[in-house]
Amino acid sequence: MSALYGTYARSDLAFERGEGMRLYDQHGREFLDFHSGIAVNALGHGDPHLVAALKTAADKVWHTSNVFTIPEQERLGQRLVDSTFADKVFFTNSGAEALECAIKTARHYFYSKGEPDRYEVIAFTGSFHGRTLGTIAAGGNPSYLEGFGPPMPGFKHAAPGDLDAVKALVGPQTCAILIEPVQGEGGVTAMSSEFLQGLRQICDDNGLLLILDEVQCGFGRTGRFFAFEWAGITPDIVAVAKAIGGGFPLGACLATEAASASMVPGTHGSTYGGNPLGCAMGNAVLDRIQAPGFMDHVAQMGQRLAWHLQQLAQKYPDYVLELRGKGLLAGIKIAPPVRDFVARLRDDHQLLAIGAGDNVLRLLPPLIVTEADIEDAMGRIGAAFDAIEAETASTAAAS
Repeated sequence: MSALYGTYARSDLAFERGEGMRLYDQHGREFLDFHSGIAVNALGHGDPHLVAALKTAADKVWHTSNVFTIPEQERLGQRLVDSTFADKVFFTNSGAEALECAIKTARHYFYSKGEPDRYEVIAFTGSFHGRTLGTIAAGGNPSYLEGFGPPMPGFKHAAPGDLDAVKALVGPQTCAILIEPVQGEGGVTAMSSEFLQGLRQICDDNGLLLILDEVQCGFGRTGRFFAFEWAGITPDIVAVAKAIGGGFPLGACLATEAASASMVPGTHGSTYGGNPLGCAMGNAVLDRIQAPGFMDHVAQMGQRLAWHLQQLAQKYPDYVLELRGKGLLAGIKIAPPVRDFVARLRDDHQLLAIGAGDNVLRLLPPLIVTEADIEDAMGRIGAAFDAIEAETASTAAAS
């Protein structure tokens, strides 16, 4: 009997080491990783630059709190500002905390302007923004809200892609629109450029702030630093996490000067957020992601993955119902129950993937993936489909 909370349906697998795209379990078995710790391990496992950075940082100060200046944090913040739309950065430990900061920033923006009643955020069905009371209310998923009392007020929801529905929700209390450019947990739904441009226009027309959740789809996963760049828009606030630390718990809320101006001492804080150890890792990740050619490789591999998925869909039309996602955040809506299929891939074919809403198989390989790795993964998925087909035929013959 485990001493841990029973909140996870854990596999018995325990991994002892990793090298690049592969993990090795307690029995020495090798697994191809198209899971990346849910989009966290952007540089795979055992990246030499990250390992060296961690060892160096471990010999220095680990934690001081934000009462003091943290040089590593100042450097990482400036690099993010220099690389993005943002003027200011607040560091957190997780994506949910980054979203909490984003929502608080938007609400406080209007409070500071003398409009405290403007606190409502328009969000979208199928979204996932975290597990805090605030972020489950923002996500609006009934299964995540159940059992935790009345949902926190201040959130309305529209269907993704429906600009008229969004416009209908805008009212005198609206302060912001919050959306994932590519939904991850909810079913790997990529928003069209036209829809994101339309949301930006609605915000501009009504004096609202546009908040983007790039916790899963940001930091290069779609082939650009941020997924919103494909739409050619500029947000007011963006939440990031997962890949930013390469496996170390780290998140950030990025904002324009105007959006963040009212967040003065006392309005928000974090004990651990942006500590020396975390920001040393964040700087090391950024070193690799911003290296010449790295993002070009990610974009190319995203295109190759899309092509190979099309081939898979043509070969298995009875099992592959729809292809979704963008870049190296790919989804396959499949016919077999996705939870069972993920287990089959893991146990029988040593491929690590993850499920998502709407019975979607989610593929999140490290950004260092090669085309040979993609072909290997497609072969394993195909073998799993073949096995299901053979089992179905055997069952039919027996009856």
